[in-house]
Amino acid sequence: MDAAEFRRRGKEMVDYVADYLENIEKRQVYPDVEPGYLRSLIPEEAPEEAESYEDVVKDIERVIMPGVTHWHSPYFYAYFPTANSFPSLLADMLCGAIGCIGFSWAASPACTELETVMLDWLGKMLKLPADFLAGTEGRGGGVIQGTASEATLIALLAARSKIIKLIQADHPDRSETDIISKLVAYSSDQAHSSVERAGLIAGVKMKKIPTDNKFSVRGDALQKVLEEDRAAGLIPFFFCATLGTTPSCAFDCITELGPICNAVEIWMHIDAAYAGSAFICPEFRPLLNGIEFADSFNFNPHKWLLVNFDCSAISYVISHLISLQHWQIPLGRRFRSLKMWFVFRMYGLKGLQAYIRKHVGLAKEFESLVRADQRFEISADVVLGLVCFRLKGSNELNETLLKRINNARNIHLVPCQLAGKFVLRFAVCARTTESRHIQEAWCHIRLELNSTELRPSRTDPCSRLYIV
Repeated sequence: MDAAEFRRRGKEMVDYVADYLENIEKRQVYPDVEPGYLRSLIPEEAPEEAESYEDVVKDIERVIMPGVTHWHSPYFYAYFPTANSFPSLLADMLCGAIGCIGFSWAASPACTELETVMLDWLGKMLKLPADFLAGTEGRGGGVIQGTASEATLIALLAARSKIIKLIQADHPDRSETDIISKLVAYSSDQAHSSVERAGLIAGVKMKKIPTDNKFSVRGDALQKVLEEDRAAGLIPFFFCATLGTTPSCAFDCITELGPICNAVEIWMHIDAAYAGSAFICPEFRPLLNGIEFADSFNFNPHKWLLVNFDCSAISYVISHLISLQHWQIPLGRRFRSLKMWFVFRMYGLKGLQAYIRKHVGLAKEFESLVRADQRFEISADVVLGLVCFRLKGSNELNETLLKRINNARNIHLVPCQLAGKFVLRFAVCARTTESRHIQEAWCHIRLELNSTELRPSRTDPCSRLYIV
């Protein structure tokens, strides 16, 4: 393919992508395939002779699309959002074209410097303390990781390195192996599994702190475990607080937890992977109060800030690291900050705030529909764009309902466990979701419930969607 054909094919692909996104709600949101479906659709080996571009493109719909879960469909309500916008897609195209491997300033000065500035822009949007910003003095600052999982691991490894150096400075005779065997890290019992995995990779004990009736970690719960572990000869060194847990979007009380961590020199990392984007809105910024006690803070613009995957932002307080290659697992890095630069400029802070507020409003609309039906109950506070709800009744009943909903493939949901109860999660995810999609989703949920009890009456406004 030469430059002339690339121009032509590139324009065709842009049209295909635009058509896909404009018409995505017409596609079945969840695929109807079995594991291994793809292998029978393509040859067992790569072709020896080159194939035409036309043949490759024809196979997108034949091979790929039947197995795609359409995360950007307005009928996708599972997990959490994955961001998408046309400015971000265009920036990602440019990133791929430049193709730099930004492991140092010299490897690509623009890659290094734009990333530093974009993380400062982001920090200022969130009103982070000055110690989290690089500015022109390089006291703190942030970098883009691939995912929040990587960010948590990096923070934990930094905390482990710090505590080992501190202990060995006072006790030179203590080996690193001996110290690591005594280290213990902590997280909420609602924390994402990636936090526990970070502990496994780092080779340290990881303990889960019990949460209150709001699924939040409070200061007294952490204090109790710390005292018990110190008495047992262990060395607490790291606490991962979660703002916006994966199951229910609960918020650990960092205004209580932070002072405790600071008083005993425990590194406090904040994982706000989903919720962090909302803190650009003044009405949600109080959820970040206590950030001044943290050593590191991470959230994913690729979840809810219109910057497509991957783009996970982490900021540190007063780092002494001198090169971005030391702030991450891999040596190289893509020019991901271009996506932030395009999106921030083309939406502006007000546009991004409006997007967050729209999703929160849609979640509140769904919450009101659930509360109006006496057969259902809300299982956790609805703070942002996630609604946790369930039928009043057994876990088995709710499992059956969810299976029916997902088998119908009109909408897609996933569950969680809260206080021993099987709960359905409804997350507003897609950029194109509107009120009519929320109303249709609720109709589908009710119809699947009614199909297990009785046929809906012709006066039911959802009847028009019911397929016999």
